[in-house]
Amino acid sequence: MADTQKSNLIARPAVSVALRYGIAVVSIGAALGVAQAFLYFHLPQPFTAFALSAIAITYWYGGTMPGIFAALLSLVVRGYYFEPEISTVSRIFYDLVFLIFALLMTRITRTRNELEVRVAERTAELTQVNKELKLEIAERKHAEENLRQSEAYLHEAQKLGRMGSWAQNVVTGSFFASPELLRIFGSDPNEKKPTKEMLRECVHPGDRSLYIEMVTKATSEKADWNFDYRIILPDESIKHIHAAAHPVFNGSSDLIGHIGTVMDVTERKRAEDDLRQAQADLAHVNRVTTMGELTASLAHEVNQPIAAAVTNANTCLRWLAADTPNLEEARAAVARIVKDGTRAAEIIKRIRLLFKKGILQRELVDINDVIREMIVLLRGEAMRYSISIRTELAAGLPQVLGDRVQLQQVLMNLMINGIEAMKDVDGTRELDIKSQRSENEHILVSVSDTGVGLPAQQADQIFNAFFTTKVQGTGMGLSISRSIVESHGGRLWAGDNSPRGASFYVSLATQAAVHE
Repeated sequence: MADTQKSNLIARPAVSVALRYGIAVVSIGAALGVAQAFLYFHLPQPFTAFALSAIAITYWYGGTMPGIFAALLSLVVRGYYFEPEISTVSRIFYDLVFLIFALLMTRITRTRNELEVRVAERTAELTQVNKELKLEIAERKHAEENLRQSEAYLHEAQKLGRMGSWAQNVVTGSFFASPELLRIFGSDPNEKKPTKEMLRECVHPGDRSLYIEMVTKATSEKADWNFDYRIILPDESIKHIHAAAHPVFNGSSDLIGHIGTVMDVTERKRAEDDLRQAQADLAHVNRVTTMGELTASLAHEVNQPIAAAVTNANTCLRWLAADTPNLEEARAAVARIVKDGTRAAEIIKRIRLLFKKGILQRELVDINDVIREMIVLLRGEAMRYSISIRTELAAGLPQVLGDRVQLQQVLMNLMINGIEAMKDVDGTRELDIKSQRSENEHILVSVSDTGVGLPAQQADQIFNAFFTTKVQGTGMGLSISRSIVESHGGRLWAGDNSPRGASFYVSLATQAAVHE
């Protein structure tokens, strides 16, 4: 019965049990009717053939059990209607034929049912595979669409960030460059296939040796590289490039390629240059403003050697106008005049340097000399408020690489701040300046005063632009000083001085630290 139900899945329509057995009755009845019709017209009666056909039809549409029922029913009908007219041998032969046919049809039906089940199962499998395949195709299309969208987003992001990417396989020799990278190098992605040689040819001649050296070193050491260089575009324009790359290894730790990025930093370089120029201009304004405020003290400082020179000149004239000119004394007076004139000229030279607006010039500078020069300029201002200047400068300090005028400005700002912090206080007024070696090949300069100290609750704001505790202050001196020190690779910070006052510390890299 189970086989019959399974066989109905494909080849036969699904029918009820009663209908399947009804098919057997109807089929045999039809065979009997046809046989009787043949007898009525005195024709040879082929009931056996009709019965076998009816049994086959029942097996096909009704299944195994209805088929067996049809075979038995045909035997009964044959025995009742037709058996008296045939011999015993024929009866046995017919019974054997019906039995063999029934067995054969049973086997055929079972085989067909099994085949239908297999076909149904295979069809179900194919249907499921088809569904899975359609789902996989849909997912793949969705993934491809997402990939195209991601590539579009990446391209737009690279375009906005002016950053291109590239990848190279050293095993196969293949090379990939993103459209934005080609745009940065002035190439059309649609014109020709990009190569690393094509990009290397764009490197500025002045940077080509450095470029080759960096790439060769990183490749041989299987290390990252990260450096800046310039490129020349076909229209002769120059761009500044920041390049970074990372090596790619296989499972055996063998180098198989590199992947990297290239960023167009031309605008950033221009902005940095403009910022440096603006800082230099602001620093110049600050110097001029400060020097203007010190006009009286500077005039006094210049007046001293000039007045001394005038005095020595008068003395020289007296020694020469005597009845017996004293040439030795006159010569000594002239020597003092030369010394005073030289001193005045040096002071004026330093003042002119501080007023001068020029490009930054990095050179080797003795920081102790810078401190002494500022002491000469500000000694008059310190004496005006009864402030003593004490120095403790370490001997044999290495030189620092920097702009002399800017370093002078930093020391001048710190010393003036110390003087102004002490001019209205009672008690000892002392400006203490020290220089010494520091760790990591640095020099530490400290400027300490015994003034009012750092502003309470606002000590962390004193280096902010426009922050000031002075009535006439601009709030730019310390901010500019910190910018200058940081541009020299150093640090500027403040702390309290014991027992009162404030201390400012400047850490500057020496030539050895810069080379490292």
